[in-house]
Amino acid sequence: QVQVTESGGGLVQAGGSLRLNCTASTRIFESFALGWFRQPPGKDREFVAGINWIGSTTLYADSVKGRFTMSRDGADNTVSLQMTSLEPEDTAVYYCAVDRIRRTGVARQHHNYDYWGQGTQVTVSA
Repeated sequence: QVQVTESGGGLVQAGGSLRLNCTASTRIFESFALGWFRQPPGKDREFVAGINWIGSTTLYADSVKGRFTMSRDGADNTVSLQMTSLEPEDTAVYYCAVDRIRRTGVARQHHNYDYWGQGTQVTVSA
């Protein structure tokens, strides 16, 4: 069983920054697609950003484009989400996920991902 763990969440004021990190119990980040999702309070889980398995494509949701940066370090088996210019609308539980199917692109639907972290809370105050 692959374990995925997120960290770095917390409380930040609007306009601030946070960096989320994700690790896995096995070395899979270098060979599988990775995604970040978030679930705001009272809403459905939504796609935030993703990298395809070969690392040639990075995709961002329109709501975070230009503010969030996703990166992968295969050597360290980690993936991060650097978040800047945070807004109250970014408040959510953020999840790291792994898609084992080697697609050419990035899947946006959460059901396409096989392994999930427990989530980390990000709260942005006005």
